[in-house]
Amino acid sequence: MKTVHVAVAVVVVNDHDILIARRPDDKHQGGLWEFPGGKVEAGETVPAALVRELDEEVALTVRPEQMAPLLQIPFQYPDKSVLLDVYWVAADMNSALLAHGAEGQEVRWVPFMWLPEFEFPAANQAIVQAILQRLG
Repeated sequence: MKTVHVAVAVVVVNDHDILIARRPDDKHQGGLWEFPGGKVEAGETVPAALVRELDEEVALTVRPEQMAPLLQIPFQYPDKSVLLDVYWVAADMNSALLAHGAEGQEVRWVPFMWLPEFEFPAANQAIVQAILQRLG
């Protein structure tokens, strides 16, 4: 089974609020909440993938200088294998205010301590824990 390389952004404003989005019902793990991001294309770096994906998914403009690696999570679902390359992205308030579900999905800025109240895919639990440790 081929592993899907996924760039994931923990987008933070004011060292407090985190951007999350609800997965479309017709997608893998549909209806659950996630951190924005997407597949890393061949020959693309993770920061370049995040610049592209954040623009496409949530209309958020970021630069590679705003990013730092947070953790990598290899995860095996029953039907697919993924490698989540998770980056911390410090967004500025002006661009954060413009973020929205560019693909029609629901998006929210959530205080980091509320993250455990949302239902995420199993692979995302380590991300939630890393955020709580870093900001808590």
